[in-house]
Amino acid sequence: MVDGEVYCIDVMTQISAATKALQAVALQLLREHLGHCVKEAIEQGGIGAQDKIDEANQAIKRLVCS
Repeated sequence: MVDGEVYCIDVMTQISAATKALQAVALQLLREHLGHCVKEAIEQGGIGAQDKIDEANQAIKRLVCS
């Protein structure tokens, strides 16, 4: 679009749409990770459970701060 000299606002609109779509995918992946991987680790207990919780917290932090 930039190479085609498309109007700047139109390019920014497309960037915004792509960003929101990627965020939606990331949220879905996080939801599935919490529902499966983290839940399973908690059910099994042990240090692996805390590791999965910490990992999920870091993923949430990256999503929120990006």
